[in-house]
Amino acid sequence: MAHEPTLVFVPCFSGAPWELGRLAPLAHRPLRTYRLPEGVDDMEVYADHLAAQVADLDDYVLVGDSFGANVALALAVRRPAGLRGLVMSGGFAADPVSSPLWKGAMRVMGRLRGGLYRQVVLRAHARRLSSPHDGEGQVPWSAADSRRLFLDNTPAASFGARVTAALAADYTARLGRVEAPTLIITPSHDELIGPEAAGIMRTGIPGAREVVLERTGHMFRFTHPVTYARAVEEFLARVGEVAHAGR
Repeated sequence: MAHEPTLVFVPCFSGAPWELGRLAPLAHRPLRTYRLPEGVDDMEVYADHLAAQVADLDDYVLVGDSFGANVALALAVRRPAGLRGLVMSGGFAADPVSSPLWKGAMRVMGRLRGGLYRQVVLRAHARRLSSPHDGEGQVPWSAADSRRLFLDNTPAASFGARVTAALAADYTARLGRVEAPTLIITPSHDELIGPEAAGIMRTGIPGAREVVLERTGHMFRFTHPVTYARAVEEFLARVGEVAHAGR
């Protein structure tokens, strides 16, 4: 690589931009983030929006968390010219929910508005995001913090639209199209996504590497930002060494 690629951080389901200041091990690198568009119910449209965010960059690495990992993957399978690396955490190639009952519940939750959204949907969602390790990291976290994240950033209509997008998206058959070096970061405890999703991506993406961060949960980029960023930095250093050796 002729110069340092820009790290582009793709938001999670809340849609909120990343808090880049907490990623101390990456502070020496060029970083950017953005907010997900509102009311979009198609993963390909999210990928289009991400493509617009990187249109001015010759070299970049996508870092997507959870829903954002699926957005990053949706762009990566298009083989964009400037993509130099792909990092996905707590992500999935296709909706990991196998239970028809829970799928139906998610669709119902996506249609609720007003007080039902704020008091029922977001409390239930926050519980599913939780892990026993959320209070152990650099930033202690709780289900109440997760709920506040969504209250502050996610209109009910956008929550519902993203449920629709997540349930419909399936990039499993296109994983082999990813050409960029890929890191999959997996929390050790994730009731929302489960371990199978990471295994599918690791097996399907050529050369993909997985790192499991012990004693972390689905919200690990919030609770363990330094640990998370260190894993990304180690990956980027290896990618840089390989690129340098190849010149």
